[in-house]
Order: sequence, then structure tokens, then C-alpha cells
Amino acid sequence: MPPTPAGQLAIPNLHRAARIEDAVHKLVERRLRRTGWRTNIIAYTGYGAPGWARVMCRVLLGRPDTRQRGRLEKVRGWRSFTTLPAKHVTVTIETGGVVHEAQADRSGFIDTTVEADLPPGWGSVRLSMPDAEPVEAPVRILDPEVRFGILSDIDDTVMVTALPRPLLAAWNTFVLDEHARAAVPGMAVLYERLVTAHPGAPVFYLSTGAWNVAPTLTRFLSRHLYPAGPLLLTNWGPTQDRWFRSGREHKRATLARLAKEFPDVRWLLVGDDGQHDPEIYREFAAAHPDNVAAVAVRRLSPAQSVLAGSLPVPHDQPTEGPIGQKWLSAPDGAGLWTLLRGAGLV
Repeated sequence: MPPTPAGQLAIPNLHRAARIEDAVHKLVERRLRRTGWRTNIIAYTGYGAPGWARVMCRVLLGRPDTRQRGRLEKVRGWRSFTTLPAKHVTVTIETGGVVHEAQADRSGFIDTTVEADLPPGWGSVRLSMPDAEPVEAPVRILDPEVRFGILSDIDDTVMVTALPRPLLAAWNTFVLDEHARAAVPGMAVLYERLVTAHPGAPVFYLSTGAWNVAPTLTRFLSRHLYPAGPLLLTNWGPTQDRWFRSGREHKRATLARLAKEFPDVRWLLVGDDGQHDPEIYREFAAAHPDNVAAVAVRRLSPAQSVLAGSLPVPHDQPTEGPIGQKWLSAPDGAGLWTLLRGAGLV
């Protein structure tokens, strides 16, 4: 896939909420810089193929780090959302001896595709700017011979967040210590077995969650032994044309992008039936049948399904999707592994 320009286009007329947010940020930024706050680059895991790489990062204002190194501290979810973006700053991207420049958007976010001569496997790119410490952003480069990949939802698929219950979800997201979050039983083992059965297979984690929680999610996945892989999240707060971003459209657009970037890869799509994963996956499977190996749905309990606004339905496995793919459903990773193996997909 040819790379796209690394710069950002001029900003169109903004939604009123976004203009208000920008004005507040501008006022707060002046105060914080006077008290010694500085810019920090938060690197996210990118991906690519030989010749190009998608690089993602965010530039934020933060107080100088005076904490004792090596000290394990409790991290409450609300802290992830008390950040201030450094808007429209320029970040230098160095990869394979080639230097690119990219400008952050109004959220301090950079998402760009650059030329990169990196070999298949794990690599890195260097991100720097004059008034911030340089950082290394990991990048997963897919081998052109790879034909199988895993694309997984996060909330209630790999991590128990109880999103169908809004108040409990808010508690889990904003108040609960990140070390108290539980993994969905058997899912880490399932993914590890799948990448062992398919050497070189990438694992991508797709969620409607905000980029604010990316470091927390990365630590959670590592702590519970999930395979490392890029997080594909969304911006938080007002967008250019609406009060809030659309989580469904984010997932649809990301799936379509991956199909275009890796046309020869067939994805195992993993989600849960508590939100809209089956609907979104079914749409994608119908539009891109050659890019779907199977759909594996983690089935919520009857109580969770009712709280999510839907009635529990029976799932007879294995079944065929509308265009021939296997559609599998089980309450945990062990059950899904049994169904995948029985359907001849591993």
C-alpha cells in the first residue's frame, strides 16, 4: 500500500462543542506551561508491511515526573482523562534512516502512514520534537506471506468491563484501580494457541474506547499474557462535526481499512454479543467475504444480555454465515477454542 502524506490538512469549520473545548484548552495550557508543565510524546503501537508503516502517537502536556522510578503505584481510570493535548505541534518521525514530519491534530493525535524499509516482525520508529524526550514507537510489520490474522474487540471480549451496565461501566472505567480489572477466562490462552498454530499471524485489538486509556490497556494485555499487537482506538470528546465520535463507524472504517491494506489476509473476527459486534462483523463479512476466516463471539450470560437491551438467543454451533464463513459462539476462550478446532479452523 503506498504511503499517504505525513502532514495534516487545514481544519474545516468546527462544531460548536469543539470550539468551546479548544478555547478552554488554550486558557488552561497557558496556565500549565507557566507552572512548568511540558510536552510529552505518548507512542502507540503501529503496524505496516515492507515499504510502509502506520505510525500513531499523541502529544500531551504533563507535569514533570518526580515520582520514584520503579515504584508501583495504583492507577485510577479517571487519571487517564485528565490530560491536555498539545495541538498542531510537529513531530519528527525517523525510520530506517528516513526522516518524516507530521503535525498533530486538535487532539494532539498523529495518525500517519510513512515510507519505512523495515523487515517483517517487530521494529520501531523514533519520535521526537524539540521540547520533549524522544520515544520509540513499536511497529508490527506483517510478512507478505501472512494469510491469517486475529482482530479482537476488547471490552467484554478480552477484559471484563460490564459495558452493558452503564453505571458499573463508568465505575470500572473511571474509578477502579487498573490492577483490579479481570480478564475474560481463557481468551489469552486462545489467542496464544492461535498465533502458535499460525506463525506470523498478527493480533489487532479494535475498540470504541478512547486513546486516553491506551497505556492502561497495553499494561492490562501484557499483565494477562495476551499477545502484543496494535490498539485501534478512538478520540475522546467532541469531533469536528458532532458532540461525540461514533463507535460503530470507527469499527466499520477500521475493518474496511485493514481489508484494503492487507487484501490477502483472512481475519478471525472476535467480539461479544453485548453490543454491536455481530452486526458490524456481519456487514463486513458480506462486503469482504475473502477477508473473513470466521467470526467468534463471546456469549454473555442471560442477565448481561437483558441488561444490554436484548434477549438471549440460542446459539447452535458451528453455523455458517451468510456468505459461508463459520460463526461460532461460546461463553469463554476454552469454549471458542473447542469450536474453532472442531470447525477445522486451526
